[in-house]
Amino acid sequence: MTKSLEKVGEVTHYFRKISVAVVDVTAPIKLGDKIAVKGMTTNFEQTVKSMQIEMKDIDEAKPGDDIGMKVVDRVRKGDIVYKLLE
Repeated sequence: MTKSLEKVGEVTHYFRKISVAVVDVTAPIKLGDKIAVKGMTTNFEQTVKSMQIEMKDIDEAKPGDDIGMKVVDRVRKGDIVYKLLE
């Protein structure tokens, strides 16, 4: 069975030392959501465990937000963030 994907944002920056991606959010995303990050050389899945806006923890992000998100692997500018739909 294939999982369906919904685009929820695009990576605009990556902080390697702290494994945080800056994501320009285009659809709602919240803690606990399963996501996939895909790009030319990026392809992994994870559960959203930590999101911040301007150094403040948030539970949910909405379109137009720029968020910092802890990621389990390296991401690159232009990578697309998808929410996995069951």
